[in-house]
Amino acid sequence: MIPFLDLKAQYYGIKDEIDSAIAGVLESSQFVLGKAVAAFEEEFAQYCGGGQAIGVNSGTSALHLALLAAGVGPGDEAITTPFTFAATVAAIHYCGATPVFADIDPATFNLDPARLRAAVTERTKAIVPVHLYGHPAEMGAINEVARARKIVVIEDAAQAHGAEYQGRRAGSLGDMACFSFYPTKNLGAYGEGGAVVTANPGYAGAIRLLRNWGQTRRYEHAVRGYNYRLEGMQGAILRVKLRHLEAWTEARRAIAGAYTGLLKDAGVVTPVAQPHVRHVYHAYTIRTPNRDALVEQLTAAGIQTGVHYPVPVHLQPAYRDPRYPEGSLPFAEQAAREVVSLPIYPELRREQVEAVCEAVGQAELTRKRQTR
Repeated sequence: MIPFLDLKAQYYGIKDEIDSAIAGVLESSQFVLGKAVAAFEEEFAQYCGGGQAIGVNSGTSALHLALLAAGVGPGDEAITTPFTFAATVAAIHYCGATPVFADIDPATFNLDPARLRAAVTERTKAIVPVHLYGHPAEMGAINEVARARKIVVIEDAAQAHGAEYQGRRAGSLGDMACFSFYPTKNLGAYGEGGAVVTANPGYAGAIRLLRNWGQTRRYEHAVRGYNYRLEGMQGAILRVKLRHLEAWTEARRAIAGAYTGLLKDAGVVTPVAQPHVRHVYHAYTIRTPNRDALVEQLTAAGIQTGVHYPVPVHLQPAYRDPRYPEGSLPFAEQAAREVVSLPIYPELRREQVEAVCEAVGQAELTRKRQTR
């Protein structure tokens, strides 16, 4: 079997470092926030290009607090993409604000700046572009729209650790950026975790206050906050993994290049990597109108796949909105019918990549024969 992801292989590669880091937290007994989290925050902020990083307990919490720090609340609108994980939209609802969807660029799967511009209203308080699969959104055009109307830009960089747009890292491309450290991410904890990165001291201070019950000091609550703190164990683990992230990213990029070369005649659409970005390939996602049959055939061949995402957010039962009936966001809806993600992780071997590509080619060949 070729797994979609192999976290055990990653652990074995850094086992001694991880075990030592965990032992250090046990010795210190600083299990919530503490020195390990503070050190990781400083190191991750520098990795992203400066500013401050504020560790929280999930990427969803990061989005929630970033929106609150920006003053987003009832009566406000926040524009985002419908082709994302539901947490992007859930965080807007948590603030009492209204999500507004703009369709995607079908080449990159990211928010289309032209459709974004058309979606702006007097109520627009924030824009939340998602760097889907590790390919940065078109931040130059997005920031241009935002600056013209004094709208806050909050990057959803949950899948984009180390991604770059015109030489600048995700985390430094908007007013704030939100990261997830869910275990499957390129930089993943051994549990839940997240962070907000910002160069704005006011936003950083508000988020630090809100993540820890709104306490200015112990048991003194200046505002109504949340229990969104990052655990010390996760901070220590993430410090270790951050030291390896660049090597892992280059391994992912090399694997993606091999996939693209081997699949060029396979009858599927391979991912676009625009020349002015650094794609970090959290997912290597191809497109085919034969998606479900392809997944079935790869599964039969012992190859695990993922579908990110089979239903766009505006068609999810929990987030249906009469403003966005089926057919209203056609590019996102078509992508949801066609995308499938192939195995990609730094430890994936060349022969495994070749086996996946051979299986994809055979499946597409079978489809063509059946449709003649």
